[in-house]
Amino acid sequence: MEQLMRNTLLKLSRSRRAEHLARRFGFRLGAGRFVPGESLEDAVRAVEELHRRGLAATLDHLGEFVDRPEEARQAADFCVRTLERFAGLPYDLYLSVKLTQLGLDIDEGLCMENMHRIVARARDTGRFVRIDMEDYAHNEVTLTIYRKLLAEFGTEHIGTVIQAYLYKSADDIRALAPLRPNLRLVKGAYKESPSVAYPEKRDVDENYKRVIDLQLQSGGRTAVATHDEAIIAWVKERVRELNIPQARWEFQMLYGIRPQLQESLAREGYKVRVYVPFGEDWYGYFMRRLAERPANVGFVLKSLVKS
Repeated sequence: MEQLMRNTLLKLSRSRRAEHLARRFGFRLGAGRFVPGESLEDAVRAVEELHRRGLAATLDHLGEFVDRPEEARQAADFCVRTLERFAGLPYDLYLSVKLTQLGLDIDEGLCMENMHRIVARARDTGRFVRIDMEDYAHNEVTLTIYRKLLAEFGTEHIGTVIQAYLYKSADDIRALAPLRPNLRLVKGAYKESPSVAYPEKRDVDENYKRVIDLQLQSGGRTAVATHDEAIIAWVKERVRELNIPQARWEFQMLYGIRPQLQESLAREGYKVRVYVPFGEDWYGYFMRRLAERPANVGFVLKSLVKS
């Protein structure tokens, strides 16, 4: 039953009709639990609050699957403005971007042009840009673009994401290892075919440990993105065994999920970075968060009743 609910929510996350209906209720749906707001200033306030709690941040201006060049350029403009808004501020801040929002499905050259502009501005302002990994159809081209940008800007300004539910992920990390990449490691949140991704959670969990271990030993920076306490305990022990310095790795979690755990880890001395999504295109992201834990649907229903 839970798997059926998860599959249904993932299907709805790509439905334009469902999105249109959802927007009628806006944040009454409970999206505010996972998305601090629609404006850049909403994101600024969220980053300031995280900073006060001893947590770092990654900002993501929500949106994907853009199909017009002008929209892609506008998205790139907004990324640049976001970097400039935080220029000189004392926050430990990354920027996350999706290539389909920047024109990948329109023209790879347009996407590269937009990415080059964003990462150059990040370099100039002393920031870092993470290329989010999207669905499997965009996996290989994302890695290709990442390699090209890495060759120009280096690991201090550009990184990407590896999804443990894909069969190919361990091989991808081995192939990238000579470059000592900065990788965010996640389990994966898109609906994928069993021909390319592990369908069972226990297999995803085991592969997640495998890719974490590979990346920790690669010499690159490792961001372990999880709220799974068993995985967190395993990582703590593994970094001790490997004698990995804190400067080379960190935990990452999502805004609004397990905030007490985030602060607890920070108090223990671990680096914790919170992924902060914002913007008007919150619907798809919100539905994927519900799909990851269908029990959250109860939270949404309570939010509607209270409103």
